[in-house]
Amino acid sequence: MRNISIKYLIFFLSFSVFATYKDDEGHFAGRVSKFNLEAGLLRVKVEFPNVKYINKKDRVELWNQQRMGRRCLAYVTGRTSDYVLLKVPNAEDCSKTVSLDHGVYLEFFSQDLVNNLKMGREVVEILLKKRLALQSKMSRSQKEIDAHIEKVNAVNLRYEVLREKLMAEWQKELQNLEEDKINALRNYKGLEIRLDEVNHKLEKYRVEDENLALDRWSLDPNLYYRK
Repeated sequence: MRNISIKYLIFFLSFSVFATYKDDEGHFAGRVSKFNLEAGLLRVKVEFPNVKYINKKDRVELWNQQRMGRRCLAYVTGRTSDYVLLKVPNAEDCSKTVSLDHGVYLEFFSQDLVNNLKMGREVVEILLKKRLALQSKMSRSQKEIDAHIEKVNAVNLRYEVLREKLMAEWQKELQNLEEDKINALRNYKGLEIRLDEVNHKLEKYRVEDENLALDRWSLDPNLYYRK
């Protein structure tokens, strides 16, 4: 009875530790892609977005789901977006404690990952504040740009009205000048007609100084007389 109670207590404590790890931000999982016992290198296929926060030299604990209370210690030596390469110091002992065969599903916990995520959140918070400040400045700049466009449109409209007004005045002045030209030409023609009439009348009513005219009937310059 006592042995059963101890086994139950060990199982409960192991399950509690596992639950703590599982609920923690440092918990993640993956499958064994390759394990080199001699080199003590374990490559794991992982699929979770926060893998980017796993860095070299981070400490990682790993275990099997079937053996929740048996864990091994490893250190990160490399990482891509899909794989994590771990250095297992006691690879032979670890392989006896945790199954590291190809395709085996493993669970991991890293306090360094927790710290990295905390730092990442702080960076994100700072970046969000910077983004908010930049967006606010951009909004003010956009308002200035919009106001500038509105001012330009207002100036263009005002000068367009002035241009149309000046164009109308210009056309009116040209029309007045054309009318003046027509009137002047009409007046000139009238005066020209009247002048012709006066010239005609002058020719008609012209009075000569003498009534007798010289009449040459011979080539002799002495033989001429008035008639």
